[in-house]
Amino acid sequence: MTHNSPEATAYIGLGANIGDRERNLLQAVRALDESEGVRVIRCSSIYETDPVGYEAQPLFLNMCAAVSTTLGPRELLETCLRIERSMGRTREIRWGPRTIDLDLLLYGDVELSSPELELPHPRIAERLFVLIPLLEVLPRDDRHFACWARAVDTMEGKDGVRLWKRINWPDESGHSAN
Repeated sequence: MTHNSPEATAYIGLGANIGDRERNLLQAVRALDESEGVRVIRCSSIYETDPVGYEAQPLFLNMCAAVSTTLGPRELLETCLRIERSMGRTREIRWGPRTIDLDLLLYGDVELSSPELELPHPRIAERLFVLIPLLEVLPRDDRHFACWARAVDTMEGKDGVRLWKRINWPDESGHSAN
């Protein structure tokens, strides 16, 4: 793995609806923070959300994490996929139940379209379960913030995204600065 990218801020959406959902989210955030070239800098609150797409499944817990990274976008994606695999993620039903899901939403100002990775994530603006926690960790001066905040204000379905728990990173994680 190469780490010759300059430091960038990236945003990762996390979701879980199988097993101990909250524990799975926090375990994934810790795994991100412990990954080489990645440091979690902010976490959103955790939200309980109704399933979207495939609806015959348990409710999700969703959150977003802002990370500082020296990994390139594809390397950061591979780190996310490795964490998913290590936590038992299987991909059987599109948008189906999962122990953990990590989606690379934004990576600096990078715009990228390839079969394995699209940045910004192509469905951010249509998913309240992504937008609401993302806006908690995204700086207000980010070029996307105002547009996405307006989208949240006008979208239907906000009742499907309910605050579950506020997170105080790093205290909540068991993460230590030592």
